[in-house]
Amino acid sequence: MMTTTTRLLPELTRIDDLAPRQDELAGWRRHIHQHPELAFAEHGTADFVAGKLQAFGYEVTRGIGQTGLVAQLRVGQGSKRLGLRADMDALPIHEETGLPYASRVPGCMHACGHDGHTAMLLGAAQHLAATRRFSGTLNLIFQPAEERGFDSGAKAMVADGLFERFPCDMVFAMHNHPGAPQGHFLMRPGAFLAAGDRVFITITGVGGHAARPHLAVDPLVAAAATVMALQTVVSRNVDPNESAVVTVGRLRSGDALNVIPAEAEIGVSVRSFSAAVRALLRERITALVHATAEGYGARAEIRYIEGYPVLENDASATALAAKVAGELVGTDRVEPQFQRMMGSEDFAYMLQACPGALVRIGNGPSEGGRGLHNPRYDFHDGNLPVGAAFWSRLTERFLA
Repeated sequence: MMTTTTRLLPELTRIDDLAPRQDELAGWRRHIHQHPELAFAEHGTADFVAGKLQAFGYEVTRGIGQTGLVAQLRVGQGSKRLGLRADMDALPIHEETGLPYASRVPGCMHACGHDGHTAMLLGAAQHLAATRRFSGTLNLIFQPAEERGFDSGAKAMVADGLFERFPCDMVFAMHNHPGAPQGHFLMRPGAFLAAGDRVFITITGVGGHAARPHLAVDPLVAAAATVMALQTVVSRNVDPNESAVVTVGRLRSGDALNVIPAEAEIGVSVRSFSAAVRALLRERITALVHATAEGYGARAEIRYIEGYPVLENDASATALAAKVAGELVGTDRVEPQFQRMMGSEDFAYMLQACPGALVRIGNGPSEGGRGLHNPRYDFHDGNLPVGAAFWSRLTERFLA
């Protein structure tokens, strides 16, 4: 959709400028989709991306945060510096889409749309290098290992001197959003995505014969009680005006039906939006796990890993992103005050080091297994020219 503002500013990129190249962008995206790579193993993907960027005329630096790379383009005498980030890694999921371009790697697929994120930024890179309607320094950041959960790619790139080597006045990222209409933009200033922690619990008892439970200490019973006790952490400890989630995603113990196992394992995902709530959750989970295990005569060991921090969008960066999105698709297709979400994103590490914003772009319906991290998920190729045009116009606006 073209708005009046778009027509009055023909020097800025429009979706129509990228639409004729949708098939080319889809070809890039589908190539990446067919060859997915897990965290810190994105060697082929990085080779493909670097080859394209060098052909476009960018100066490419490899090996930042292991398999990450930055492509830089300087135009004119402008002193401002902009960073745009896309993630490259896939997930350990076996694809079930049946598409002709489905993953060729068993047990690995792009089930979160990082193939689309990378292709959108590549499309913008090609367009911006050809048109050069900006003045300043553009840093395109292609990041590994967003899906790792902790010790991830964004953290590694920042620790590797990303913003010292490639200074940015602002940095932006985009993620697709199944369930929102395709091509709509969603964003929010301030806290947008939650902090995400992981808890690994081992409960140790005394193994024995299933017919003689009195001679054993059953860790499975203690683990089951622990799972139920954990359901009270949020409901009975966290202020109802705050937001938090404690989800048990793993419970493993034993193999044979006539054996009481010696150990049980529990895996927990913990989400929160404030430092105080995050600390409270850790304190209560730790105390509750130990007390419950001891109550059954067992012993608990806890490995509590703090993962991604809260993703905080800068207000001025979010306002700029909303303005650019509104010019492209119409303000009726932009939600500048979208709800907070309990998901986590390691782009939060970059936002701790540099002001900026994460925006989300609607990927269409999520029913029928088309949600994120689902074996039937697929990125909507109609978003490729929309996302590429957004990145291009944002660059032209910021580096005017």
